[in-house]
Parts: sequence; structure tokens; C-alpha cells
Amino acid sequence: MKRILAILAATLTTLLLVGQIAHAEGKTHYIAFHVDQADPKVQNMALNNAVNVTKYYESQGDKVVIEMVAYGPGLTMYLKGKSTVSDRISVMSLEMENLSFSACGNTHRKMSKKAGKELALLDEATMVTSGVVRLVDLQEQGYAYVRP
Repeated sequence: MKRILAILAATLTTLLLVGQIAHAEGKTHYIAFHVDQADPKVQNMALNNAVNVTKYYESQGDKVVIEMVAYGPGLTMYLKGKSTVSDRISVMSLEMENLSFSACGNTHRKMSKKAGKELALLDEATMVTSGVVRLVDLQEQGYAYVRP
């Protein structure tokens, strides 16, 4: 009986230590930001949210992975010559390795057709087939959904 109690105590101690180590390493949070408005205030709010969320979770010892998905009128935030937040995106992409920018290919194709030329994206933006589908995929992967 003493031996069984000793084994149980050792097992419990091991589990507690593993739990403390896992807690010390922190958790990784996954967040998808949705931008579908050309309004510079909304676009800046989304960028501010990304900075604030990152600062908060890092202060807690956690990590955060953020993907900002833009489609419809929101795609203007990723268009060279049209984006009012291009400088912020450029700086943030250098400062925040946890942040990526996805541009809707459907919207880009329609905007380019209307403009009569291929519209250039900011270097920081990556084209995805569909912004809506990308948001659905991210949510199915466990990302939290935020719409500023």
C-alpha cells in the first residue's frame, strides 16, 4: 500500500510539474481580423487592435498569430497608391512577425477589371482566392474572428 501511495504521489508531482511547465511556456492565440470597409478609421482600428492584442498576450507570456483579411471595399487598404494605411502596414510587418495580410483575389480581379488595369498590391499583402473563404478556413482551424 505504501508503494502504491508513493507511486501515486510521484505521478501527481510529475503531472503538477508538467502543468507548470506548460503554463510557463504560454499559449498561442490565433486571430483573424476581417476588414471590408474603405474607411481609414476602420482600417486603422483593425491595425490598432492587432497591436493591442499582441501587446496584451505577450505581456501574459502568450503568443498570438494574427491574419488580417481584406475584401470588398476593405481591399483598398492593400492597394498601392490607394491605401491610407500603407506606411503603417509596412512598419508593422517589419515589427510584428506574428502578423500577416491577406487580400481577396475575387475583389482584386473585379477592381482591376473596373480600373482597366491590374491593380498593384502592397508587398506585404498575399493574395488569397476569396476573402470570405479564407475567413471561413481560418475559423475552421480555430482562429477567433474579429471585425473591428
